[in-house]
Amino acid sequence: MGLSEFIKTYNQAGTIILLEGKRNVNEADKPKLEALGRMLAEKLPKATFRSGNADGSDLYFSKGVVSVDPERLQVITPYKGHRKNKNYAGDTLSLDTINLGEEPEVVYESKSHKKMERLIDKYVSGENNRYVVKAAYIIRDTVKVLGTNSGVPPISFAFFYDDLDKPRAGGTGHTINVCERNDVPFLTQQDWMKWLD
Repeated sequence: MGLSEFIKTYNQAGTIILLEGKRNVNEADKPKLEALGRMLAEKLPKATFRSGNADGSDLYFSKGVVSVDPERLQVITPYKGHRKNKNYAGDTLSLDTINLGEEPEVVYESKSHKKMERLIDKYVSGENNRYVVKAAYIIRDTVKVLGTNSGVPPISFAFFYDDLDKPRAGGTGHTINVCERNDVPFLTQQDWMKWLD
């Protein structure tokens, strides 16, 4: 899909586009992430953009969107106050406001990240310590894609900045896998960077 087809397909009310990726961003790529966020916000005035408010990719993508319209940036955080000083979004939702007992699909998808499976069970059952809280990040990543039964809508499309030397690792890899398993279309920088030329 090229840029013009993408715009024609996704510039409509209700479109939610996820912009996210790795914390470590090559210096030369930082302006490109900002440029994509800005370009998409300009060319899709009816769309909303979603982020996890992490450092790195999320920050640079978000800066681009915010330069056009901060009210169209939605952030989903793993807990209230997460990176509060770096949150430029018009709308923020924290995971601790979601009743995970009523979100079996989110929990199920989150547990597909096998290294976190036991921690997710503990987090959902109410445990909370510095180890268990790591599960909140993976659950947040799942919610960013699938939304919730309690009113957070799912995304329509996702753009990722991945580590091309170690692709699909960590939280970004989990989020890409959730998109793939749930037929959510996405692009990584190998494709979307061509749109900036």
